[in-house]
Amino acid sequence: MNPDSTEMEFVITTTWDSLPVTHEPVSFVFSPGEGGMKVNVFAPFFNNPPSPSGPPGPFPGLWDYEVVEAFFLDYTTENYLEVELCPHGQQLVLLLSGRGHAFMQQLPLSFTATITGNTWTGEALIPWRYFPPNVNKMNCYAIHGSGGGRTYESLYPVPRADLVEGQKPNFHLLEYFQNFRLQSIMGEGWVQPESDLWKGKC
Repeated sequence: MNPDSTEMEFVITTTWDSLPVTHEPVSFVFSPGEGGMKVNVFAPFFNNPPSPSGPPGPFPGLWDYEVVEAFFLDYTTENYLEVELCPHGQQLVLLLSGRGHAFMQQLPLSFTATITGNTWTGEALIPWRYFPPNVNKMNCYAIHGSGGGRTYESLYPVPRADLVEGQKPNFHLLEYFQNFRLQSIMGEGWVQPESDLWKGKC
């Protein structure tokens, strides 16, 4: 392990439209892992909506359930990785080239989740080959609730001044992502391994 490597914590304190959250916030901790980046999640457990019908593992449409999400973006190409993690053990990994255009999804992911009372924790290992080359921005999200009580939260939300009447939450507004480098975790001398998954997407 690189002696310059470290961990970084990100805490979601706002809704997608820049209002304060009204519960204990969701936090993400990124750290070096074996062959990838480790993601630890610490979050309140709402149990709303109920668990998806499938077993732990890749689950399509996971964004319709209780979920936390991390996005890693190369802003110059609009290539990005989306990782969704559910307290019940389901996960969804999408590779996207262009806003909202997934060209690969339901990739395997090492992920475990543990519910303890009204909180849950999760640990995932994202392989380096899933990350697009030249990651330079990121954002994190959390979703829970049903119907009119559906709540969308964002680490880097849409500023109040930018909102327009009738605007809905959209996690693919890449212009609001903020600067992030994998070298901040792995050390400045670290070079991201090349990935066959992103060939032809630059």
